[in-house]
Parts: sequence; structure tokens; C-alpha cells
Amino acid sequence: MEMIMEDIKTDKYKRAKKRVEELKGFYIHLAIYVVINAFILVNVYLRTDHFWQWPHFITLFSWGLGIAFHAMYVFGFNPMLGKNWEQRMIQKYMDEDKKEMDKYK
Repeated sequence: MEMIMEDIKTDKYKRAKKRVEELKGFYIHLAIYVVINAFILVNVYLRTDHFWQWPHFITLFSWGLGIAFHAMYVFGFNPMLGKNWEQRMIQKYMDEDKKEMDKYK
């Protein structure tokens, strides 16, 4: 019994650590995005008379889209598949496997 409880604690720790690493990765990605794009935009602003042109913002918008997808992954927002879609699908396939195994008993 003690061994089972220890395994559960270890499993919880691993999941929590993975979650923290995902959050840390997102915040590092976001910080790099802000710093690099600020540098690019300040540089463009200081070197050109025509700041408000689309080519100056391509990096900002395309990388911003990547940041948005990264945030959706880390924070669990998925408008297409729903909040617990993955868990529901896992349970569905486990139930199907159990039914299949029950046929052979």
C-alpha cells in the first residue's frame, strides 16, 4: 500500500513538473518575442520615414500567431475540440478495448 501511495505522489510530481516546464517555456517564448520585436520596430522606426507599412509588421504578426497557438496549447484552450476532448477520447478507446476483451472471456 505504501508503495502505491509513493507511486501516486511520484506521478503527481512528474505531471506538475511537466506543467511548470510548459508554462516556463511559454513565458520565455513570450519574453523573447517582446524583446526581439521591440528591437525590430524601434530599429525600423528610427531608420525609415514610412513606419506604417505592412512589411515592417510581418514578423510581429506571424510570430504573434505562433505565440497565440503556443498559449492555446499551454493554457488548454482549444475551441475546435473542446475542453476535455482528449480525456473523452481516451476513455472512449479504453471502453472499446474493454468491450473487445470481454468478448474473449
